[in-house]
Amino acid sequence: MANKKKIINDPVFGFLSIPNELIYDVLQHPYVQRLNRIRQLGLSYLVYPGATHSRFGHSLGAMHLMHEAITSLRLKGVEITEEEATSAMIAILLHDIGHGPFSHVLEHTIVDGVAHEDISLLMMERINLDLHGQLDMAIAIFKNEYPKHFLHQLISSQLDVDRMDYLCRDSFFTGVQEGRVASERLLKMLDVRNDKLVVQVKGIYSVEKFLVARRLMYWQVYLHKTSVAAEQHLIKILSRAKELARGGKDLFCSPALRYFLYQNVNFEMFSPTSEALENYALLDDNDVLSAIKAWISSDDKVLSMLSESFINRRLFRGELLEAHLSAAQVAELNKAFADKLNVSEEEARYLWSEHVSTSNTYSEKADSIDILYNDGSVRDIAEASEILDLEALTRKPKKLYLFKYRVHGI
Repeated sequence: MANKKKIINDPVFGFLSIPNELIYDVLQHPYVQRLNRIRQLGLSYLVYPGATHSRFGHSLGAMHLMHEAITSLRLKGVEITEEEATSAMIAILLHDIGHGPFSHVLEHTIVDGVAHEDISLLMMERINLDLHGQLDMAIAIFKNEYPKHFLHQLISSQLDVDRMDYLCRDSFFTGVQEGRVASERLLKMLDVRNDKLVVQVKGIYSVEKFLVARRLMYWQVYLHKTSVAAEQHLIKILSRAKELARGGKDLFCSPALRYFLYQNVNFEMFSPTSEALENYALLDDNDVLSAIKAWISSDDKVLSMLSESFINRRLFRGELLEAHLSAAQVAELNKAFADKLNVSEEEARYLWSEHVSTSNTYSEKADSIDILYNDGSVRDIAEASEILDLEALTRKPKKLYLFKYRVHGI
């Protein structure tokens, strides 16, 4: 008897199909199921209460859009085999698998020089070992080592299905309607020329809307001042905990979190079968939150204050700076906290943070978004668009913030 097709009901795109048993086996892997326990938008739920959706949901949505993109390209005569289609869907399904709790927080605190992209590849290689080499092609596509470059572009480019899903999904769950993009129309307008993705000219307005939506979502959601303040607050908590652990202080935490707090873990310690990767794969948002709740009762005053204020959403207060703090200003700030809260000036450095927020809507140096005209010519969207200004499109605006623990008078 043939296996029944497996269906998942997604709030953004409706019913999604799991096309074959290999993809289902990948979905069932513990590394993938872990994504259910990691929020897609990290700490943005502290600003947008609906933003509690998971990276698992995003990965499923991106896989669905990959399937739709492949279907659209095949209708235009682009040759994509069943094995290539399955591999491309697996590659996008696993593209975020290396994310740690609360997005990029761990990359700045308890692991040293370990980017989530590197962990994603190691986890893919481990799943490939568990599935006896069935992910070889998916990994080659992910690494852009497969001959059909356009398949990699669908995973990672300036108009990929990853971005299409997270804009649609994040706008849905935050309620920020400016982020909604016409993903269905964009996918139907895709074509391939000279092994490169292009968008038919009648889809140019959808591309323009996509780029504007991305810009708005970055400053309205992803780089919202309060979300960034919460992230900086969390970084300081974990940094303080790491400092105490190095000094031999016993802190409550899960075994996986303890592994990273009590030793210096760097990228050289990671491999597809390493203890470091196994412990990383056991970390999720729950480990961090449960530890912080327990640390409220810590006899370390700084850790206790930071943890209590974080759990009760008294987050760092942010203010815009025109220039980085001078050494004299830093010393003055540390002394003010030390005097006010009866802590040492060394401890006071955990109570504030300088941070630069930046984003760019479009990069001329990356894979361009090319518009295909009816005469067969191709032009970059930055040149083809009548409403998008090239200089504004490629500029990287920056905001310099000072985030501080909330104390009256400082």
